[in-house]
Amino acid sequence: MRRTERLFQIIQILRSTQSPITGRDLANELEISLSTLYRDMAELHAQRIPIIGEAGVGYILDDGYDMPPLMLTADELEAAALGAAWVASEADPSLARAARDLVSKLSLAIPKELRPVVLDASSKPIQTRARVSERFDSALLRHAIRERYRLQLIYKDRDGNTTDRIVWPLFIAFLDRTRYLVGWCETKEGYRHFKTERVQELRVLGKKYPGRRATLLKGWEEATTNRTQG
Repeated sequence: MRRTERLFQIIQILRSTQSPITGRDLANELEISLSTLYRDMAELHAQRIPIIGEAGVGYILDDGYDMPPLMLTADELEAAALGAAWVASEADPSLARAARDLVSKLSLAIPKELRPVVLDASSKPIQTRARVSERFDSALLRHAIRERYRLQLIYKDRDGNTTDRIVWPLFIAFLDRTRYLVGWCETKEGYRHFKTERVQELRVLGKKYPGRRATLLKGWEEATTNRTQG
């Protein structure tokens, strides 16, 4: 988790509780050390976020602090809530939890008269068939995509053959109820689409892939266009 994301997460955790949270509990929830948490708290104080802390008691956010109101129309809110509901039903557990949290934050940050719009849209049934199971933590995959880390995949193809691949992950694509990892495969020296349900093992390697992600994405778009026209 990047520091900016972590700082925002600290605020969200403090906003969601009425009682003080100890530094140890915060650090455990964020999976960071106490020293890192103390540095984050110092940064939040420097940004004038009204966090009150007392030794032996914990941290709490001042009641007067809140996010600025969202200036969205009813249609925009319904679209956002429907999108979050789709993610909550289709995505892996950590992303689904983030989608549910988004709906909760939308409900808190908008005028009371528009809250039923969000709650109604987010509760509409959209799931049509069984969710695909995956053998890896998708949060690790998304982290690798954001940070440009190489992946090692143990992958089973449509014929049941298992191969060991080194992949530069670019993004996750959704088609119907199937998820694909799109990336550059070092092993095959080309762009490949991997069905995530066929990934037997996934390991994030410590080394980042070379080049710019934007350049690789442009190359993928060109390769896809040429394949379609060929």
